[in-house]
Amino acid sequence: MALVMDPAGTEIQALKKISNWRGKRVLEVGCGDGRLTLRLAGFNPEKIIAFDPDPKSIRTARKNLPEKYKERIEYRIGNAEHVKQKANLFDIVIFSWVL
Repeated sequence: MALVMDPAGTEIQALKKISNWRGKRVLEVGCGDGRLTLRLAGFNPEKIIAFDPDPKSIRTARKNLPEKYKERIEYRIGNAEHVKQKANLFDIVIFSWVL
């Protein structure tokens, strides 16, 4: 049986309501294969840095990244315990279906 995430679109609708995403810098923790990342890109953030500890998931995410988002989305291999970023670099940090 295939896993279907958010079939009614309620999660993405709720995320859209919590903030004005346009022009924001977003960090996505635990992006997996990038399904949510691509949906977040539709909100027109300036940049999304998305990471996951699973190299296979990141390879899949990079493979499925549409050309139109290649300047705005960056996938990295890593985990939340070792994020090395400058302070105040992100406007929004999100993690969903991670725990």
